[in-house]
Amino acid sequence: MKSIVLYLHVHQPYRIRHYSVFDTGYDHNYFNAHYEDQTSNERILHKVAEKSYIPTNHRLLQLLDENPGFKLSLSITGTVLDQLEAWSPEALQSFKDLVATGRVEIVAETYHHSLAFFYSRSEFEAQVAMHREKVQKLFGQTPQVFRNTELSYNNDIAYWADKAGYKGIITEGWDTVLGWRSPNYVYRPAHTDNIRLLMKNYKLSDDIAFRFGDRNWAEWPLTADKFAHWLSSDQNATNFDLFMDYETFGEHQWSESGIFGFLEHLPKEWLKTEGNTFMTISEAIDAYEPKDIIDVPQTITWADTERDLSAWLGNSLQQQSIIALYELEEKILGTNDGSLIEDWRRLQTSDHFYYMCTKWWNDGDIHAYFSPYDSPYDAYINFMNAYHDLRYRLAERGILV
Repeated sequence: MKSIVLYLHVHQPYRIRHYSVFDTGYDHNYFNAHYEDQTSNERILHKVAEKSYIPTNHRLLQLLDENPGFKLSLSITGTVLDQLEAWSPEALQSFKDLVATGRVEIVAETYHHSLAFFYSRSEFEAQVAMHREKVQKLFGQTPQVFRNTELSYNNDIAYWADKAGYKGIITEGWDTVLGWRSPNYVYRPAHTDNIRLLMKNYKLSDDIAFRFGDRNWAEWPLTADKFAHWLSSDQNATNFDLFMDYETFGEHQWSESGIFGFLEHLPKEWLKTEGNTFMTISEAIDAYEPKDIIDVPQTITWADTERDLSAWLGNSLQQQSIIALYELEEKILGTNDGSLIEDWRRLQTSDHFYYMCTKWWNDGDIHAYFSPYDSPYDAYINFMNAYHDLRYRLAERGILV
């Protein structure tokens, strides 16, 4: 029996508007730009919902109806759920319709898509709890599998998730970690008792997420039958972990590329062979015994050529700004001011630090594509202006930093 484990990640940050030093101390609105502005979260949310979320969910719901063996897992951050509730209830309902089929699993994560695990364990756990409550409220489901932001992972994260009661955790199937092993199996994380680990097959996943529309790619065009044949040729595999962003469908790979046709045909092509299945992450954990133990003392992620945290924490701008933000934690939380705390948490979202990345070699074009700012330095300036306004708001309360 061979299974495709399809996992899609849904996230949109609250981007910081063009917030100048002259706004600091006078205007505490960091995130609501004019609709025409390139940092407008409402405009971007509407665009992505119309190009990706709504049409993808329509097709996925149809596939679930037509193919009883089709299943998938998804994660959806608190920040994008908040935006969907405010600006695109139609898109939110389309996610609810998917989950209501009983064949879509929601994966746990931090509410604000933050790197809090590496800076404040208490804040990290608070955000995980917030996300769990939001998922229970909107979808009636309690997540059983955990992913940390950006698929960041190490032994400590796995140990925490095991003790927290999760049955599974997911990360990148990076070659330096796997060594001679294949990502196409279930594993057990080192130093854990019960939890299981699934690792992204980045080669197969990236064929869809990044290379699909590239006419210069040797394998273009990628068809569903060709892809299914590739998977079937691995005689020993148990689970093919296809992990990617939701926006792969319709946003990163435009409709004109044929990506929706590929999605529509893949279940039929895969399931027509006896023994082939789709499974949620939880189902794969239940179905397969761990192949081996995976030891990851260093932190890995699913981003860039290095697969580490350097995309978010690789330069002094990123390091100084994130440390400064978490140093405010005790004083911010001590105010019990919901608006101030929410602004502080929105500033924790990893995207803000990604926009400050100055790695301009293999991955430079990727960073530029996702950033609403003209340069990493503009991203840093806007962030730090907002940070200084947080300090001003504390000072207004007589709290000095």
